Amino acid sequence: MSEVEAIAARIRSLPQNDFSTLRTWFYEFENTCWDRQIAADFKAGKLSRLIEKARAEFAQGKAREL
Repeated sequence: MSEVEAIAARIRSLPQNDFSTLRTWFYEFENTCWDRQIAADFKAGKLSRLIEKARAEFAQGKAREL
């Protein structure tokens, strides 16, 4: 059995309260990882083209401020 399979089996056996706690923790952990990835991509310039496109569309009236 792989480590992931073992973890999945353990999660399936958790009491509901513990499962809810784990779900909340994992959701927050995943969001933190996503935020770090977006920040790294921004710093590396990977989002520059998308930002420029959005600014151009806004300037042309094709988008509106949120």
